[in-house]
Amino acid sequence: MEDDEQRIVDLVKELVHRLLYNAQNPNSSSSTVPARQKYNQALKYSLRILSSRMTPSIISDESAMVESIKRHLVTAGKSSEALTFADLYSKFSLKSGPGSVKNKWAVVYLLKTVSEDLKSRKNQSPNIISSGFLDSALAGGLPTLLENTEFNNNSGGIGNLIKNLNIEEFKDGPDNLLGLGYNFQSLSNMGKLKKNRGEGTLGDYSSNLKRLGDNLSGLRVGENVKTGLKGGVLMVSKDPENIREMAYREYADLVKEENEVLEEVLVRDVLYACQGIDGMYVKFDEKIDAYVLQDFIKVSRATGILVRKLCEIGWLFRKVKGYITETMARFPDEDVGTVGQAFCAALQDELSDYYKLLAVLEAQAMNPIPLVSESAHSGNYLSLRRLSVWFAEPMVKMRLMAVLVDCCKVLKGGAMAGAIHMHAQHGDPLVNDFMKRLLRRVCSPLFEMVRSWVLEGELEDIFAEFFILSQQVKAESLWREGYQLHAAMLPSFISQSLAERILRTGKSINFLRVCCDDRGWSNATTEAAAAAGTTTRRGGLGYGETDALESLITEAAKRIDKHLLDVLYNQYKFREHCLAIKRYLLLGQGDFVQYLMDIVGPELSEPANTISSFKLAGLLESAIRSSNAQYDDPDVLDRLRVKMMPHNTGDRGWDVFSLEYDARVPLNTVFTESVMSRYLQVFNFLWKLRRIEHALICAWKTMKPNCVTSQFFGNLPHAVKLQLILTSRKCQVLWDEMNHFVSNLQYYIMFEVLEVSWSNFLKEMEVAKDLDDLLRAHEKYLYSIVEKSLLGERSQNLNKTLFILFDLIVRFQSQADRLYEGITELLSRTTGSSFPSRSITKSQRKSNNKSSEPGSWLGEGRKDLTRHAGEFLRKMGKDIEKIAKEYSSVFEGFITQLPIQQHVDLKFLMFRLDFTEFYSHLRPSTGRKL
Repeated sequence: MEDDEQRIVDLVKELVHRLLYNAQNPNSSSSTVPARQKYNQALKYSLRILSSRMTPSIISDESAMVESIKRHLVTAGKSSEALTFADLYSKFSLKSGPGSVKNKWAVVYLLKTVSEDLKSRKNQSPNIISSGFLDSALAGGLPTLLENTEFNNNSGGIGNLIKNLNIEEFKDGPDNLLGLGYNFQSLSNMGKLKKNRGEGTLGDYSSNLKRLGDNLSGLRVGENVKTGLKGGVLMVSKDPENIREMAYREYADLVKEENEVLEEVLVRDVLYACQGIDGMYVKFDEKIDAYVLQDFIKVSRATGILVRKLCEIGWLFRKVKGYITETMARFPDEDVGTVGQAFCAALQDELSDYYKLLAVLEAQAMNPIPLVSESAHSGNYLSLRRLSVWFAEPMVKMRLMAVLVDCCKVLKGGAMAGAIHMHAQHGDPLVNDFMKRLLRRVCSPLFEMVRSWVLEGELEDIFAEFFILSQQVKAESLWREGYQLHAAMLPSFISQSLAERILRTGKSINFLRVCCDDRGWSNATTEAAAAAGTTTRRGGLGYGETDALESLITEAAKRIDKHLLDVLYNQYKFREHCLAIKRYLLLGQGDFVQYLMDIVGPELSEPANTISSFKLAGLLESAIRSSNAQYDDPDVLDRLRVKMMPHNTGDRGWDVFSLEYDARVPLNTVFTESVMSRYLQVFNFLWKLRRIEHALICAWKTMKPNCVTSQFFGNLPHAVKLQLILTSRKCQVLWDEMNHFVSNLQYYIMFEVLEVSWSNFLKEMEVAKDLDDLLRAHEKYLYSIVEKSLLGERSQNLNKTLFILFDLIVRFQSQADRLYEGITELLSRTTGSSFPSRSITKSQRKSNNKSSEPGSWLGEGRKDLTRHAGEFLRKMGKDIEKIAKEYSSVFEGFITQLPIQQHVDLKFLMFRLDFTEFYSHLRPSTGRKL
């Protein structure tokens, strides 16, 4: 039996030696140290393979194998070699008896494999083993054959093999392996072969080589492998006794022995890293900002990659946990905000679920896999591969939280909620559900602010997180300036139009509460919540309920805005006040305006610094009692007052007199200071126009009686009479032209501008749905009046021309008064009658030249009287003619500019002024009819 054992070892040694040296290079020597090392490694690997339970994956069919070899040789063009092989194999198969090979198929298969390997290695770099069989094994099925193997007789490995095999040649070290003395006491059972496993297969020797494999499993290999080596797994055939499973189990034990760190330890360290804690071998490196394995740890490349991937969740956990800790540490010293706190609380809840998962995994890491058989060996349930499966979903959530933490570091309030919402637009149901759950927590404070603002008018925003800003203003500016949208805090899931409705609804409640002193809005909000199907209590709204939010806002806005307009129209009589402003500031109450003009005219002719505003207020009261204005609402009349504008030296009362209307809260929200200043601008223009009309009427009153009495000038010289008639005619023609212009301009302003604009304003007031609509309608109404009255910025040139015409008319009225005062006194002197002189203002008399005053020459003789009368009439005629020429020139410029005013509709005014085309034919040089 010992001879058989020794013979097996000899055969193995001889085969390895031939494969390494004789087959590759017959002249090579095996006496060098590198050659002996290669030989030792190859021998060790061969014995390991022989001691395993692995068998080839193909069926042991001897005839099929022989036919395959012969066919391969014929295909390669080696027919003679194929014949030689057939002859040799026939002799080999017929040989039997002592010394013959029983497992002939295995020998043929081995030779075929070696031959194929030699051919495949011709185009490859040299390797320490030249066998396809071994190369396939190196892919991972069996331990790789490595260089620089350290043999230690005292620490196991091949030293144990030497001791167990009682190989005397190994006593001096592995270098004496070629001089091995063969004494295999440990293979005493090799001869007891089992016949039921087939004839001569390697599987027959598996049980007898078990001990040899156990001894060889202690061999420790180095760390570096030549790059030419490949790994592989031997495919084993199925057999009823689970030989393959046993072989893989033995291989797993070998791999476990070759790794210095057990997988259970790495699993434990990974679980520590996932909690932000350094383990024994996995620690956080601040320089590269990642978890890494220590340099001295020897693990496979695949294991290292897997550990780093699993530790990513620990890195993400540190980022999220650090953000929560840092944010809450700043509260309440810094304005973290309620949305930021809700975000941290939502993240903390997700981390709590993550902690629960880690607790379960740690418990599983300490428990082995339960088996049916008590004698079976089992490892821990949790491996790195299983851990990667467990961490698949938490990894996605943790990545999302880390991304959200990065984008929300400098954000707060609505901006933070909007940024988080942008990441919720995801097609993955897992991500979508996670983001919705997170956003419901984050947006809870924001939606509570919306509810409180829309239903109660309260702005609970101490950290400036809401998209509505408030500021302390006066009551009259509450609607326009008290509340504004903050675009930077408007979340993306709330549209601009919806935000404006939210702003207006809460602003209406505050306007009713502060300015109108009304509490009826509370019933409107309750009805709105009931109509929208929500509640007025906290928590009634949340993220994802956009339809419910819009429904609530729509119902609340509709009811509150309607209630606000009802309060303005009914309780504060907005329409009546607008009408009062039209009647008194826009001079729509004709009898009142005419009477006021008559009684204040003498006072306003005085210098502005000599006029008493109290006296004018009394005259205003008299005008009210003497006209139909006395029947108006006392509250309206009480708001009408006299206002004296700032004046300069030389200004008259006509230049500084105006009326004002006191619009109290809440009407001053519409009639603001700027609005009333524009009303004052229109009043001054209309008052100036009425003054011009009044002046022309006064001139006509002066001229009418003198025209009648001119027939009594028969006793005057003929030349003086002709001069008087010519001057009077010039004055009358100029008055007619001026009166035509003023009358048509006033008609255009009063009817085409004021009445049309008022009618449009009433229509828009009826369809207004909220206070903003009402403000826009009033603004449009006032803008139309200003622009069509030629008071806008784009009509400045036309306005200046118009006021020059007004000044010329005032000058004409003064000259007409002087002329007919002189004529009246002259008539009185020549006829001996004492006609009373017409009322001439103090200012006109002071402005007359002393030499031209009739009173200075009434006491002279008849000849001197006639001479002075002729000179007076000629001078007045020249002055009137000068005014007429200047008026015609300025009026031509005014009427020329009318058609080019594209921003207002002046066609009616143009038609009224030139309906006979008189001015068009009079000035054909303009190139077109005016």
